[in-house]
Amino acid sequence: MPEGPEPLDWQGAAIDCDTCRHRERLAQGLCGPGWACANDRYARRIERFFLLGPDLADEFLAHPYFEARAQAARVANLFRLPPLLDDPDPAVRSVAILRLPAVQARRLAADPDRAVRIAVAHRLPLGELHILMRDADPAVRLVVARRAEQGALPVLARDPDPEVRACVARRIDPAWLIHFTADPEPLVRRTAAERVEPARLGAFAADPDIRVRHAVAERADAPLATRLAGDPDPLIRETAIARLAQLREDADG
Repeated sequence: MPEGPEPLDWQGAAIDCDTCRHRERLAQGLCGPGWACANDRYARRIERFFLLGPDLADEFLAHPYFEARAQAARVANLFRLPPLLDDPDPAVRSVAILRLPAVQARRLAADPDRAVRIAVAHRLPLGELHILMRDADPAVRLVVARRAEQGALPVLARDPDPEVRACVARRIDPAWLIHFTADPEPLVRRTAAERVEPARLGAFAADPDIRVRHAVAERADAPLATRLAGDPDPLIRETAIARLAQLREDADG
């Protein structure tokens, strides 16, 4: 069933199935105007064409329309993809990076387009992710923070982007979390407070943000919960009192 915008080719002309070299596929139900067509400019229709006919993808890798090349590259023969690392369009280079062996990724680590470098960050071997730890784009560094080995995460603990730091706080060795007590972003401090070793939890108990102190109150031992039962905020007091009751119940057991 036709969907999306009017079927037009990549130059804005009407789709003419009669002149298509793959017109025999129309009768076979493998393509059709408005839903699956390699000549359309609408990405979803191009994608569907190659899902139904992956054997044709190789011949579209040099197509003048970047979307046709990109969609073809998703299913084309891997051995035909290396030249696409030099494609003028970043979408095509990204697809090639994501499909080729990881060792190829380093070649585009300095690509000028962020989408390509994000693809590189997804594919680099773990031991080479340090190449992108100082990338100018936070979205690239976030992928690195999600994939990097735990021992490499302290390098990103002072990243300028709070989302990257929060990711680090979720993954780093708990012994390192004490360093986040002075982080400027409350949600980063809260993430650290949710994972820090119990013996160090008190370092977050006087945090100026209620969300951080709430995380502390939920995990506090009896002395710390007793301290927070006198917190100026009623929510923290309530949470601390509930925590004390839970600890007594667990002790009675």
